[in-house]
Amino acid sequence: MAEPEFDATGVEIRRMLRSLTRAGHVLVRDGQLVLMTSYGSEIDSAPLDKVRISGYGLRDRAMATLGGTRYLLQFGLGHREGLLSAVRTARAKAAAERGVLGR
Repeated sequence: MAEPEFDATGVEIRRMLRSLTRAGHVLVRDGQLVLMTSYGSEIDSAPLDKVRISGYGLRDRAMATLGGTRYLLQFGLGHREGLLSAVRTARAKAAAERGVLGR
């Protein structure tokens, strides 16, 4: 298993009005975004090409859509930008690898 490109703990993860965890774990690893509870159980995961991340109002929140399911992520300060950057970098890396392998 490769080192994660992004790893944040203590993230509140909500689905609509329901709180799934108040201290969750968000990872970008091996071309996937993974949402986990504080106990390590997977809430959801999806390949990055099936994930959409958008800013949501304040600078510490993001809306993540994984395969059509929306999650509101509330981070500590600065982690939202780290997630956006990690997703962009991982997508670019995957595209470059596909380009090399596709020749």
